[in-house]
Amino acid sequence: MAVPATKKPLLLSLLLFGFFVLSASAGSFYESFDITWGDGRADVYESGELLTCTLDKVSGSGFQSKKEYLYGKIDMKLKLVAGNSAGTVTAYYLSSKGATWDEIDFEFLGNVTGQPYTIHTNVFTGGKGDREMQFRLWFDPTADFHTYTVHWNPLNIIFLVDGIPIRVFKNNEKNGVAYPTSQPMKIYSSLWEADDWATQGGRVKTDWNNAPFRASYRNFDDKSSCSRTSNLTWVTCEGNQNSWMWTTLNNRQIGQMYWVQKDFMIYNYCTDYKRFPQGFAKECYL
Repeated sequence: MAVPATKKPLLLSLLLFGFFVLSASAGSFYESFDITWGDGRADVYESGELLTCTLDKVSGSGFQSKKEYLYGKIDMKLKLVAGNSAGTVTAYYLSSKGATWDEIDFEFLGNVTGQPYTIHTNVFTGGKGDREMQFRLWFDPTADFHTYTVHWNPLNIIFLVDGIPIRVFKNNEKNGVAYPTSQPMKIYSSLWEADDWATQGGRVKTDWNNAPFRASYRNFDDKSSCSRTSNLTWVTCEGNQNSWMWTTLNNRQIGQMYWVQKDFMIYNYCTDYKRFPQGFAKECYL
């Protein structure tokens, strides 16, 4: 995937926290996640290998990880809502808690049959987001499972689809740009209705004749991560021993990302003059 940058002799913020442990295995959905809402609309099948969320006119559904993470390469295979999915949102993200939370977002915005899905990405730091970038997909995400990856380390956050990077948010703290370095995050996912904004700015509404809507999940992998299952755990994560901790994009991956952004990106907060007439965020100029 990404090539190692120069490994650093210190453990950075991990040493400051001192309570994160390198994950040994991903485990099944039973072992890794709790279903948190939906009144039975989310469930686990195939001995823990498959999880599904459903949405009907009464409620959506969702789940969250048992662990909290401070840096990691997190993979999940998703198969999105098929057919007329207008008005639905499948969210898959990491988030901390509190008024000044950090968050790393994938959101998949449904559309009418035959129209492409939109991938909505965002990064929150200290409770502030407004860093949206949106993309179309170059395949049908409802026909089969595809891998969506958040690779978060002290150097950068990389969003990948089937191993192809679509976006990088770099650590520019030295230039006054906030970066998530200290707040542990859980993984969350949900399927919910947002037809006031999700599809063509809310112009296309959910057709409940197509309900229930269903999104499916497989092959969760958090082996390359620093995590804890309890705030009573005090184990250091030896970041120097894990190349994923110090990786950035290589030249081939940079070329792949430029291809995606040239051909499939449909929104970039760093070019939206109408929304930000006072000027763009500082990282847009770095």
